[in-house]
Amino acid sequence: MVGGTIGSGIFMLPALLAPFGLMGFAGWFIAGCGALILTLMLSDLSRALPVIGGPYAYARAGMGDFIGFWIGWGYWIAIWAATAAISVACVGYLSFFFPRLGTSAAGSATVTLAIIWFLVYINSRSVAASGQVQLVTTLLKILPLLLVGGLGIYGGNSDHLPDINPMGGSYFAAIATSVTLVMWAFVGLEGATVPAEDMKDPGRLIPKILLTGTLTVLGIYLIAYLGVILLLPADVLANSNAPFADASVAVLGRSGAGIIAAGAIMATFGALNTQILLSGQLVRAISLDGLFPGQLHRLNAGGTPASAMIVSGALASLLVLMNYSKSLVEAFNMMILLSTLTTLIPLAFAAVTAMLLARDQPGARKKIVTATLAFLYALLVIIGAGAETVYYGFILLVAAMPCYALLKIKRADLNQ
Repeated sequence: MVGGTIGSGIFMLPALLAPFGLMGFAGWFIAGCGALILTLMLSDLSRALPVIGGPYAYARAGMGDFIGFWIGWGYWIAIWAATAAISVACVGYLSFFFPRLGTSAAGSATVTLAIIWFLVYINSRSVAASGQVQLVTTLLKILPLLLVGGLGIYGGNSDHLPDINPMGGSYFAAIATSVTLVMWAFVGLEGATVPAEDMKDPGRLIPKILLTGTLTVLGIYLIAYLGVILLLPADVLANSNAPFADASVAVLGRSGAGIIAAGAIMATFGALNTQILLSGQLVRAISLDGLFPGQLHRLNAGGTPASAMIVSGALASLLVLMNYSKSLVEAFNMMILLSTLTTLIPLAFAAVTAMLLARDQPGARKKIVTATLAFLYALLVIIGAGAETVYYGFILLVAAMPCYALLKIKRADLNQ
């Protein structure tokens, strides 16, 4: 869970939050509390429904095939949008070593696509190959974060702390957008619930993974973020394609910063590996339920749903190409808002399922309160995504509805 959650989010967020000043800290506090509430809600659901598919499976169990299809479609969008966003962030840190990638849209798009398809190939070979990549990159990603955080806390400059709300305007709007951006760093925690059928005693194991993993990730994030904003002024952060590497230049020099950038590349590479793995598992779960067209649940000789990962990789590639004309930071910002939105919508529906299931369980009142808070937090993050992101996200969700109708018609014809 730690390896899949810690990725591009924390490495790019200092640049994205810089315009919001100290409201960014409010975003971290609220998003951290919200992530813990979501963790408790998902823990309750994983005990009641230890099935493959995570938020998709929970929504389907509580509200039927149509909502299950709709939410599965949305969660799938979140995963391939995250694949595009994380690959863009990876190239952002590669630009520290190859500066032309930060100025050449065509060059950065080419490298981004190469990274996506290399990992689709690795994950298509076997689950073991994917696991080896994940283990190495997880071990290499945590140390650079803690190193930069420690350098900033002990050697940074408090004068670099930004104003409370430098952009002016509504404090609520600034906090809501900050929370949505920060929540991107926690997207992936729900992934621990997806492979439930492949776990021994998932009803006991998944809640432990969720709580321990979320607390670990939150602690690392807070240390790292504080260190970066103490090392770099806000105006410099706002224009940085690799904020952690740039922050370390002041105290470690070029060679030390290179180590940090390499760690960030490993982190984003590992998180991207997880997203591609999850894309195959999720699509397979939905296809097994007969709610996706084709035979995307089939496994190849290596025991992986390669076809599902190829389709997801193609959609992520299309999203990258649609935004290649923007700067790395602008493209990344758009993609993470879309991915966060389409992750929180399934979690909102999962929270409603948790309310429905809690009625007949021990400690019903506590579980209903937890699920209600999780729903309200998901709603806040959805609002913070902004009108444009919600607009395009809603169009993507509505566009799936004819597919559901065609599936139902086909199934009815087969049953005649």
